[in-house]
Amino acid sequence: MKSTSALSLIAGAVALAAVTGFAALNEPSGDSTAEARTATRLPVERTSLLCPAPGLSDLSETAYTAFTPSGASGGSATAGTAELLSSAKDDEANADDKSDDKSDEKDKDKKSKKDKADKPVVSLKEPGKPATGEASGADSPALIGTATGRLAPGWTAQQTTTIEAGDGRGLLGISCTAPDTDFWFPAASTAKSREDYVHLTNPDDTAAVADIELYGPDGSLKSDVGEGITVPAGSGVRVLISTLTSKAADDVTVHVTTRTGRVGAAVRAADDKTGSDWLTASAEPAGTVVLPGIPADATSVRLVAFAPGDDDADLGLKLLGKTGAVTPAGHEELHVKSHMTAGTDLKDITRGEAGSLMLVPSEKGEATPVVAALRVVRGKGDKQEVAYIPATAPVGARATVADNRSKGSVLSLTAPGAAATVKVTASAGSGGGKPVSKTYKIAAGTTTAVTPPVPTGLKGTYALTVETQSGGPVHAARTLTETVNGIQMFTVQTMPDDRGTVEVPAARQDLSVLDD
Repeated sequence: MKSTSALSLIAGAVALAAVTGFAALNEPSGDSTAEARTATRLPVERTSLLCPAPGLSDLSETAYTAFTPSGASGGSATAGTAELLSSAKDDEANADDKSDDKSDEKDKDKKSKKDKADKPVVSLKEPGKPATGEASGADSPALIGTATGRLAPGWTAQQTTTIEAGDGRGLLGISCTAPDTDFWFPAASTAKSREDYVHLTNPDDTAAVADIELYGPDGSLKSDVGEGITVPAGSGVRVLISTLTSKAADDVTVHVTTRTGRVGAAVRAADDKTGSDWLTASAEPAGTVVLPGIPADATSVRLVAFAPGDDDADLGLKLLGKTGAVTPAGHEELHVKSHMTAGTDLKDITRGEAGSLMLVPSEKGEATPVVAALRVVRGKGDKQEVAYIPATAPVGARATVADNRSKGSVLSLTAPGAAATVKVTASAGSGGGKPVSKTYKIAAGTTTAVTPPVPTGLKGTYALTVETQSGGPVHAARTLTETVNGIQMFTVQTMPDDRGTVEVPAARQDLSVLDD
């Protein structure tokens, strides 16, 4: 009799990898032969995204755009779904009703709220064409999204909020994030002029428990208040970080981890003079990091870095511009002490030419992992506006950013090592239009900033997809600008690999023929 139990185990692991993006099968112990099993890249079949609650202002207007690239890597033949749903909970579900009349009224209210919560804010129907939705006001909830089947690989969603006036004014953009258990946010602050919130969103059916640690220029900002924060199932919470410590610091690194469960995390940073925007997590700690997409007309750029390990980091700074890499005069190096946040004002470092910043070890062979982010200001006086650029991973095979308009988008492409070639595709518009593609060559050590292609006959908004064709790694960012009340409000979204496929090891032998 033949046994298929071992084969079923392997098949189950492959299916799990395709769904979750996790792929790991252990080799039999002691096996070190050169006949290594090969791996196959498969499209993911399920993807989660979380969009933080957008508003602290009644004046806010928020646009949502969801998109999945089309093409051969578009994944499963299963049709699938892709929806962004409100995380709002029925806050009267446990009320003790004492009157039949009141009970009937509350039952109707509960049903109305549930129907509203269950109705998708955005529902994507097909790859290659964006879907949109909107919300307004300070009470707009966080959104929880799931894509399955052929809509899962490369699924992305953009949340763009416009606040015309007030301390939180600005164009606040964020690519909705995947849930995780560990996040680093350099460039936050507990200064009196700042009001920074950590937003945590839990996509799962059980509560998550998170810890928030703060690190200033002198080290850890001790606080018991940031420990054991419960994030209820299917909902979000926000925490004002200045309430976690009595210490006011201009440069603070926020570290979010979970004890149980997983969350989406982002920091909403607001400043009295420069407005507000989202700060997303830095790429994982690394010895060399790239921060792409500094606008040509930046009037102030501040670098904030943090070394989470036990060793100090000595970093060399390189500005990658149109023609090559230069070391900024007066800012050749940055010393980052272990577990201490370091910041330096780079002023108008780009001097009229768009660029990207690369941090490298000052001494070869002494690469200490760091996380980093930039605080970028455009404009002067009462017309200043702020955005944040975290260190980001390369585009890899493919990366996408949604919510581009007919005007106001700039795409920055950076090749920190070898020269590279990428293909940029402008999707169909959400209301109509035909896709357009263009190829760009990026010289080694340079940044190419371009007005991206626009779909033919565009109606609505569209997505930009960057695919690496050849050469070294490319880092990318999109700047979106909108002029409101004479202020050039802007936001920058980095574009790491969309992880639309996962590497799945093949079995080393045909287990279907094994005997019991």
